Amino acid sequence: MEKKIYSVAVDGPSGAGKSTLAKAAAAKLGIVYVDTGAIYRSIGYYVYRKGIDPKDAPAVIAILPELDIRMCYGEDGVQRMILNGEDVSAQIRLPEMSMYASAVSAIPEVRTFLLEMQRQIARTTAVIMDGRDIGTVVLPDAEVKIFLTASAEIRARRRMKELEQRGTPQPFEEVLQQIVERDWADSHREAAPLKQADDAVLLDTGLLNFEESLTALLNIIREKVGV
Repeated sequence: MEKKIYSVAVDGPSGAGKSTLAKAAAAKLGIVYVDTGAIYRSIGYYVYRKGIDPKDAPAVIAILPELDIRMCYGEDGVQRMILNGEDVSAQIRLPEMSMYASAVSAIPEVRTFLLEMQRQIARTTAVIMDGRDIGTVVLPDAEVKIFLTASAEIRARRRMKELEQRGTPQPFEEVLQQIVERDWADSHREAAPLKQADDAVLLDTGLLNFEESLTALLNIIREKVGV
């Protein structure tokens, strides 16, 4: 029996739990998880390493031909990011990479550079892909579209815990400010701003724990595609 090919687009603001929930849902459904944020973070990290201002669009566009970005999956199912042959999965998660990723993702040429790569994955296998414009731009015909959200304060507390676990703690006020700034930058950029697709299901996880959020996400997917 042929495996069903379908796409699940999960969008939402920074810290909404998109990556964690999408990864867990993919494991439960036996489909491929694509963390598009990690792809933009990889470009941001390269820009950072080159000492380029991430808002200097011409300079960022000039280095795109130097990039070879690949995704691979370990036996644990975790997506690893390979940048020009080097595993940068840990480096791209440094706190300062959030703003680098946001800045480079606002450049239309960067989004175009990555668009076909993302769509090709979805054409060949069942995927759950998370980001900020998956349902609106990258996979506008996705069978399932979900907009995941929670208040900025709740997202900041979650991000704080995540940073503590990684050994890079930051004060709540700083994390909250970064979240608010990232929200504004992502929703006001000219290229593919963060917004809920008209046909997306809104899922607010603010009052839900992880298991409840995952169950809600899976229920939406199963109802839409019958898996």
